[in-house]
Amino acid sequence: MNHHPARDRLRAGVHGRPPLPARLEHWMFALLSDPDACEALLAEHGSPVNVIEPGKLPRNAAELVDAGARHGVEVGVFFARKANKALALVRAASDAGHGVDVASESELRQVLDAGVPGERVILSAAIKPDALLELAVRSGTTVSVDGPAELERVAAVASSAEAVARVAPRVAPSPATGLPPTRFGVLTSAWAQVDWARVPAVQVVGVHAHLHGYAAADRVAVLGECLPLVDALRAAGHPVGFVDLGGGVPMSYLADRAVWHGFWAAMTSGNRDEAITWKDHPLGTVYPYWQEPVRGGWLDGLLALPLADGSGTAASGLASRGLRLHLEPGRSLLDGCGLTLARVAFTKERSDGVGLVGLEMNRTQCRSTSDDFLVDPVLVRRGAAGDAYDGFLVGAYCIEDELILRRRMWFPEGVAAGDIIALPNTGGYLMHILESASHQIPLARNVVPGPDGWELDAIDRPA
Repeated sequence: MNHHPARDRLRAGVHGRPPLPARLEHWMFALLSDPDACEALLAEHGSPVNVIEPGKLPRNAAELVDAGARHGVEVGVFFARKANKALALVRAASDAGHGVDVASESELRQVLDAGVPGERVILSAAIKPDALLELAVRSGTTVSVDGPAELERVAAVASSAEAVARVAPRVAPSPATGLPPTRFGVLTSAWAQVDWARVPAVQVVGVHAHLHGYAAADRVAVLGECLPLVDALRAAGHPVGFVDLGGGVPMSYLADRAVWHGFWAAMTSGNRDEAITWKDHPLGTVYPYWQEPVRGGWLDGLLALPLADGSGTAASGLASRGLRLHLEPGRSLLDGCGLTLARVAFTKERSDGVGLVGLEMNRTQCRSTSDDFLVDPVLVRRGAAGDAYDGFLVGAYCIEDELILRRRMWFPEGVAAGDIIALPNTGGYLMHILESASHQIPLARNVVPGPDGWELDAIDRPA
């Protein structure tokens, strides 16, 4: 791990034990080194506030495009909008020449209203009401079709609109691949039953897949099933131009392999009590907060893997057919693009003496499907240092286990009401995917860079 004394001092105010120090972009370090600027954001917008800096998105996307180019494969990057609702990120993706993946009518309408052409949008929603399908068809958005029954619905909507729908049948991996079952898509054997030459008002422009996890080998296994379907669709007269392997592009929140392995060594050592986690939670389902390779290096490896039929590599299977590879990254595209600030409301002790640090936020405002966000926060101190303190960050919901983080935090020089806790690198999925306005507590506001400093993102401004 590369040590930077100023950043190390910033991180020293609070840490888990074992620590999991965050990677900090320069803009994060600059903001968190300015307590008055952090307080001004909370005073104006309330606590918590999501601070979003889209400038790193083009850099992250370029890693994927460049990796494809090294293998002779054109890569299309589609920002997974569900990862973060800020419209500034849609603009950043579009301005850099990339597309957007949407999962609802509101997401699609907002993206179209932001000026993104339908040809650069894919609709991957799990549930697609007719109104959503009609908007997609009329705008030229590609529809990821989940099965033959949905294909019939799309064709009916397109015929009624006197339009031609752009579609990409979604493929579920067969049991023969060894991959777990999925609710998304259907087997290629089901798609083979469709008489593609006779489906009305539909043009197949690609083939789509949605996979759990991050393994490159899993994606190559599904690619091997998609390519024969591409060939059959082209033989039926459809201009198939891409295979879309969805999201799951890895990123790493931590800069140091050693701290990640050290953390898990402590977690599996036994006799933990609550020294590491609330009520000794085992953290059984978590994102791999440190991993490698990521983004471009990961895609390099994927494209070099052999196809199961022995016909060549993933790259050659795509390039020989003139196919683009589409990807729908969310988290990894937003690496370095956001952090969350929250004000400390109180410190107190649980009835058994365990320390508690109350934050003016709730657990849904920094939460994903992972059991915990395994990245140390940063303390932005507003007052004088004090005595050492340790305890758990708790939130606003009237629930006993209302934890912002399940890990115990240590404050070597104390923490007090009025201080600020920053949760770094929350731009991808942590801010919005599960956010709730329960208790009638307003959703967090989202600020982005403007000509005169931080300003509300368009998603939060009145229409």
